[in-house]
Order: sequence, then C-alpha cells, then structure tokens
Amino acid sequence: MQTLRELYKIGRGPSSSHTMGPERAAKLFSERYPDAQRFSVILYGSLAKTGSGHGTDRILRETFAPREAEIVYSEDPGPFAHENTMDLQAYCDGVCIGTMRVYSVGGGTIRVEGEAEHAPEERYEESTFHDISQICKHRGIRLSEYVMEHEDTDFHNYLHDIWQTMKLSVQQGLTTSGILPGGLGVEKKAQFLYNQRHIDESPSTRENRIVCSYAFAVGEQNADGGVIVTAPTCGACGVLPAVLKYMQEKNGFSEEDILRALAVGGLIGNLVKHNASISGAECGCQAEIGTACSMASAALAELFEMGIDQIEYAAEMAMEHYLGLTCDPICGLVQIPCIERNAVAAMRAINALSLANFLSGTRKISFDVVVRTMYQTGRDMSSKYRETADGGLAAMYR
Repeated sequence: MQTLRELYKIGRGPSSSHTMGPERAAKLFSERYPDAQRFSVILYGSLAKTGSGHGTDRILRETFAPREAEIVYSEDPGPFAHENTMDLQAYCDGVCIGTMRVYSVGGGTIRVEGEAEHAPEERYEESTFHDISQICKHRGIRLSEYVMEHEDTDFHNYLHDIWQTMKLSVQQGLTTSGILPGGLGVEKKAQFLYNQRHIDESPSTRENRIVCSYAFAVGEQNADGGVIVTAPTCGACGVLPAVLKYMQEKNGFSEEDILRALAVGGLIGNLVKHNASISGAECGCQAEIGTACSMASAALAELFEMGIDQIEYAAEMAMEHYLGLTCDPICGLVQIPCIERNAVAAMRAINALSLANFLSGTRKISFDVVVRTMYQTGRDMSSKYRETADGGLAAMYR
C-alpha cells in the first residue's frame, strides 16, 4: 500500500475527485504543453453530471489561467474505465498539439490513460487488516507504531501539519456565517449549533451539539471552497476532525495522542482505498462517509488505547451500517445531504467506539470482509446513485 501522504491531502474543496483531481490534471497538462495558447477539457460521467455544482469548471479555468480554457460537459453515456473521466486538449495557432485522457479516481488522485502509474513508493507490504494485526500482535506493538515504522522520517511532522489544518478548518467554519454558493440558498449552521445551548441541555445533548457543530464547520468550509484535509475525501472531510477535536478538549489528550489516532485512522482509510474504493462516483457515499466513519471510529479506539480487536470492531461496525448508502447530492453540490451526513457519521463513530469497548469479543464479521462487501455493493449499485445527481434526493428535489 502507498504512503498515508496519498490519503491525507491538504487542498481546496468541495470535492477531491471533482476539484482536486482535475486541478492536478490541469497542472500536469499545462507543464507538458507550455507553448499551448488555449485548452479544451471534455468531462464525462460523474464529472459531466455534477461538475458544475462541484466547481470543476471553475478550478480548471483558474488552473489554466491566464490561458483560455473551454469546458465541455459531454452527454456520452460511456462506458468509461472510471466514472470520473476527462479528455484534455492543447491548442497552438488553432492546431491541436496534444491530448491526454485522465481519470480522477478519488481522494485527489489521478491516472493518465496509457501511461504507467507514477505511484508513490509502496510503504506497506501488508494490505489487509488481518495481516497487519497478526504482525502487531506477534511483535507486541500498536497499530500506530506499525504506521510510524513504515512511513518516512518526516511523517510525524506531516501528520502535525495535517492536524493543524484540520483544527483551523473547524475554527474558520465556526466563525463564519452566510449562504453557501451554488444557488440552493443553504445557510451555514456551524456557528449557530456551537453557540445555541439547549434550554435543558444534558451532557449527552451537549456532546452531540458540539461534535455536530465541528463536523458542520468543516463541511461548510469544504462546500465554500475553503482549505480542508481529505479524510478520506473532501465530501467526508468533517468526520475525523470533529471527533478528535471534541475528545481532545473533553479528555485533555495531547497533540502526540492525536497524531497516533490520525495514524490509525489513516491506516483504515488506506486499506479501504487499496482494497475497494473511496470514490463516491465509483461506489456511492458508502465509500466516502462510510470510510470516514470507520477511520474516525478506529482513531478514537486508538486514542483510548483499546486493543487491536476492539479497534477492528469499531472500524468494521462503522462501515457495516453505511453499506448501500447512495451518493445523491442535490444539484451536484456537496451540501445536501453531504454536510449533515458528516455530522451524523461523527456521532455514529462515537457510538461505535462505545459498543466496541463492550462487544468486540462477540463479533463475527472482519473489517476485511466488510470492505470487500462495500466494494461489491458499490459496483452493483445503479449509476443513478453514484454521484451523478440522477437519482435519490438529487432527482426528487425540485
């Protein structure tokens, strides 16, 4: 498996596959054709269906600027090698001087058709939770130690930057108000949630309110094109920072404790990315918010120094109850139901932590099995429910 640097990425929202991926493709294409006077990009599949709402056209034009860029939304139904496909063309004096087909495969990662993948160095020989857990149990080390042993010497500092960015996205989201762009008229709610104490607020009610306000804050930053961390994607970026920030404030966990948790959460996300998918366009929202909930549950279990079996149960349980979840953003915007889903998933991650503390010895399903199940479910899912805005809430809302 690849380094966790390829999972945790700092970038602008609202979509890792629809903004960060195309941005990378445009930068690469610009570098290859520095003499081009103008560019054309044809978007297919999910990029064509929801690219306008996600700001794909905006990020492409900004990246190619000051040179002109024509963006075309194709109605070609495919099939394509990936749901997020784009053709880039470079022109000089009216003549096409180069083309490139690119797939935005999720998490900001791209693949160029016909070219060997310039994949980062493989850092992890093991690619299943079972194999990793057996090594850790045999050596008597924690999952976080396993991660740190396999990453480079500067990875600790990288995780520190990731955590600082996560906290900043929460802070910025809590201090802004107004209407999110895109035309739906969605009002930012994080600040309201954070400040409005319930008239008869119990400790559990307060926990729900604060955790949700943090998740809303990051989700709204993402929807507004702000800087966030993919965890594992832009659309699901609010779950992990919400639960970690809340638990740090509640229990006084140190920064080092949080970095340990981020390492384990990242390992879980990496396993899903390697063995299945984290792309909503490929496997529905189960691949995004389900993975984020698994990452957050495992991170919390590491934070509380639970055993490896408990960590696995927390991650498995979190994913299991998102199986089949559709990706159906209204108008293609990462707003409804995406932002609320981040908040609900954050609370579910805390619930999974509590259950894992009591019931890990009774589990029957492994994390590896639920990941394979998620992938097969996603592949069986109608394309209407895989980030095309053709089905579900996106189709019913008028």
